[in-house]
Amino acid sequence: MRQYSPDLTPPWKKPKPVPEVPAEPGLVVEEPGTGFCGAVIRCEAGTVTLEDRFGKHRVFPLEPRGFLLEGKVVTLVRPTSSAPVRPTRTASGSVAVPQARARVARAGRIYVEGRHDAELVEKVWGDDLRIEGVVVEYLEGVDDLPSIVADFAPGPDARLGVLVDHLVPGSKEWRIAEAVTSEHALVVGHPYIDIWEAVKPSSLGIAAWPRVPHGQDWKTGVCRALGWPSENTGAVWQAILGRVGSYKDLEPELLGRVEELIDFVTGSGGA
Repeated sequence: MRQYSPDLTPPWKKPKPVPEVPAEPGLVVEEPGTGFCGAVIRCEAGTVTLEDRFGKHRVFPLEPRGFLLEGKVVTLVRPTSSAPVRPTRTASGSVAVPQARARVARAGRIYVEGRHDAELVEKVWGDDLRIEGVVVEYLEGVDDLPSIVADFAPGPDARLGVLVDHLVPGSKEWRIAEAVTSEHALVVGHPYIDIWEAVKPSSLGIAAWPRVPHGQDWKTGVCRALGWPSENTGAVWQAILGRVGSYKDLEPELLGRVEELIDFVTGSGGA
C-alpha cells in the first residue's frame, strides 16, 4: 500500500522553518507580542528571562517562533554549552565586549566639574568610554567654563561635552552654560547640588538625602545630618562610591545626561 503522510497541509501553507538560536546570556531579542526588548540574563527549563535597558525583568516561555532577533523571527532554545558565563553587561548597562581593546583617545573630551564626578563616571561608564576612546577630565568648578571652551577650540573632529552640577534655570551654573555658544560643544547638567545626590538613597540605605540650609557647605551638612564623619568628606565619598555597582544605583537624571554626552562626543548623537 502507498504510504501517506498524516500531515495533509499543502506545502505553500506550511510556515517556513526559522533558525534556532541558543539563549546565551547577553543576547538581545524582542518578544513581539508585548514589544518587550531586552538581553537574556537567565534561561531555565521552558523559560527565558530578559532584562531591558532600565533594569526591568520579564519571563517568557521558550516557544517556537517566539522572538525577534535583529528583526527576524527565531526560536530560542536552551544553551547546551557548559562554558563559564562571562559578564554580559557593563556597569552602564551596555552589552559587554569581551577582550575588547581600548580605542586610541579621540581629540574630543568630556569635562565634569570635579574629581568625585570623574570617579563616578569612570566607575559606571569606564568600559564604554575606553571602547569609544573618550577621555574624561575635571574642571574644579565651572566659573571659567566659557574661556575653557574657547581655549579647547572644539571642532567637528574634536567635540567637547561638559557635565555641570545643579544646572537648573536661573542658577549661576545655568547662566555660565548659556554663555557657551560653540556648535561643537554641548553643555548638559543634572539638577543635583552635588554629584553625591545623584546616587540613589536606597543604594546607601538612607531614606533620602537631607536638606541643607542655604549658605552651609552641602557635603558637611549632609554628613552631620546623617551622622557621617563630616571632617573627612573624601573618605565619605569613597564609601558612597563603593556602594555604586552599576547604573541601577544612579538617578535617571544623571544617566541620560552622561549617555547624551558620550553620543555627542563620539558623533553618534547628531551633529
